[in-house]
Amino acid sequence: MTSSLRDETSPPGPAQADGPLPNTVVVPADEDPVAEAGSELFGGPPGRRALLGVSWWTPAKFLALAVIAVYVLGLFQKAPCYADGWFHGATTQYTKACYSDIPHLFSGRGFADGLTPYLDPIPQGSPDMQYLEYPVLTGLFMQVAAWLTTHSGDLMSREQWFWMVNAGMLMICAVVAVVATSRAQRRRPWDALLFALAPALALNATINWDLLAVALAAVAMAYWSGSRPVWAGVFIGLATAAKLYPVLLLGPLLVLCLRTGKWKEFGQAFGGAVGAWLVVNLPIMMANWKGWLTFYSFSQTRKEDYGSFWLILMQGVRDGKNLETLNTWIAVLLVLSCLAVGWLAISAPRRPRFAQLAFLVVAAFILTNKVYSPQYVLWLIPLAALARPRWRDFLIWQACEVLYFLGVWSYLAYNGDAKHHGIDQEWYHFAVALHLVGTLYICYVVVRDILHPEHDPVRWDGSDDPSGGVLDGAPDRFVLGSARALREQETYAAYAPREDWLSKEPLDGDGDGDEDGTAGAEAAPGTGFGTAPEPAK
Repeated sequence: MTSSLRDETSPPGPAQADGPLPNTVVVPADEDPVAEAGSELFGGPPGRRALLGVSWWTPAKFLALAVIAVYVLGLFQKAPCYADGWFHGATTQYTKACYSDIPHLFSGRGFADGLTPYLDPIPQGSPDMQYLEYPVLTGLFMQVAAWLTTHSGDLMSREQWFWMVNAGMLMICAVVAVVATSRAQRRRPWDALLFALAPALALNATINWDLLAVALAAVAMAYWSGSRPVWAGVFIGLATAAKLYPVLLLGPLLVLCLRTGKWKEFGQAFGGAVGAWLVVNLPIMMANWKGWLTFYSFSQTRKEDYGSFWLILMQGVRDGKNLETLNTWIAVLLVLSCLAVGWLAISAPRRPRFAQLAFLVVAAFILTNKVYSPQYVLWLIPLAALARPRWRDFLIWQACEVLYFLGVWSYLAYNGDAKHHGIDQEWYHFAVALHLVGTLYICYVVVRDILHPEHDPVRWDGSDDPSGGVLDGAPDRFVLGSARALREQETYAAYAPREDWLSKEPLDGDGDGDEDGTAGAEAAPGTGFGTAPEPAK
């Protein structure tokens, strides 16, 4: 049976040593002021005798319906383009902010002509891109949608059909993603509501095929949460075969398993990821190496693009001049960012949660990348829901992303015709900076939660790492930095002399020479370690 925590636990504050109550579900309205205010629309927060999860309306079913409702709103937002914006007028799809890659690539990548991805060259390809420029599993997803698209009618109606088929398949991905996110922290299923109701989900869900990788990565995290590392690795491998970013999840697992000594479990996850990725990619690699390599070669040769810090640098500081060493700079910054996240994982006084590090490393990848497309925010939403489940911070970030969504299409409309309807370059740079700052803000609060766990909304009730699987509650085996210093202080306290070596006077029980014990008590908070044992006599 599940129930509300209201009136049964202490209010949010420092983590409770006794741990969370068993068989209970955390209700956001009990601990989040914004969620509590929002619950007034439905009768207010649940009371002491509320029985949650015992009716047909389980969290998973409610979340699935919620994400479908938000997704359908996004489809209506694309309706002006579905009617004619994608087909008539160069800038209509920008002025109405309803652009999507999907209908354009139906003919642009040869699906309308029945060409096979990676084996047949695309129509009107360039020297840098002669084949489909997407990872293999995404290419298979597109091909399945093309098979389900009608072969009769004019090109416009077939492109509309192709978009609708993809939209339906991507909606299934959204449902899978929200249910998997709800199960990644089983006592906190309602945290996934942040993903289900995210404004950026409605606006960006059908721009591209990113939801496929998002769903697979969410399933991987749910399997890891359930202490099934092999299956977690398999889905990380599949997600990486759909989009590159999920491979970064192995980095946080590596450093967390290093800290806890869980090498067997990491090896299982790593092996599952490599095996699954090879199963998907090897057939295409052997059939046409050049076609398979296009995604990776195109990623190397493309220039700075919309939404990135590099675009501001090139257009503003360098006046449109390219930076020949751009890939090197990006690689260096990404490596340094990942090393910083790794150091944080090893040296933090308390071991960070898996979801926190996963969010930070994916955010570092996006922030340093040469392109930050509007749909990339979908990668971060499930991770943010697990890493920082607080509506205030989440909505601040989402507001920045919505403003950028409007800004990028307005900028493209401005440059699309002579009437210049939209915003100019300076205002667009402001929009880019705004959504970069929004992402950095969430990174900041996550890092703060790691360094000061008393601020972590997941840990206030005594939980350790609900999405950590085998890491949840595991003791540290290897630490550095602040964590090592605190451990050494604890070790020293256990063997400290029982008398002052200068005065030869016996010390009081806390070892500081005072009689009320206040000095020793002041030194203890923040160490993260228990009271030192009595030394051997």
